[in-house]
Amino acid sequence: MRTIKYIVIHCTGAVSTQSTQSIKQYWAKVLGWKSYGYHYLIGAKGEIENLTDESKPTNGVAGFNANSIHICYKGGNNGKDTRTTEQKIILRSLISTLKNKYPKAKLMGHRDFSKDLDGDGIIEPHEWIKLCPCFSVSTEYKDLL
Repeated sequence: MRTIKYIVIHCTGAVSTQSTQSIKQYWAKVLGWKSYGYHYLIGAKGEIENLTDESKPTNGVAGFNANSIHICYKGGNNGKDTRTTEQKIILRSLISTLKNKYPKAKLMGHRDFSKDLDGDGIIEPHEWIKLCPCFSVSTEYKDLL
């Protein structure tokens, strides 16, 4: 059984109408991954797709996958928070459910795994490894932290 230390929020970085099949093909054919990038994928209408059982790791954040659950919303095109109202509602509900299941897990966005390159104690936008998930998880979900 995996020990879950992180619940990580992602975006696909594309349009919200992107098909799940095209995402899976990208992982397999372009990135060469044998497993999926996320456990859960949330479509524009709020539909949740379970891509991988929580008992198995995915490819969400290099170096942290063994102890993480990864949730992704379709969207984030051009580095913008493009979540629909439905995605916001379902994302909050799913996070709440997972926080109840894994109460010690830290809730983070993918970009929050960036290193503090200038050593000032703050991970600033110019230090982010990615823009993903294109919004501040700690601000948006401070009540769930």
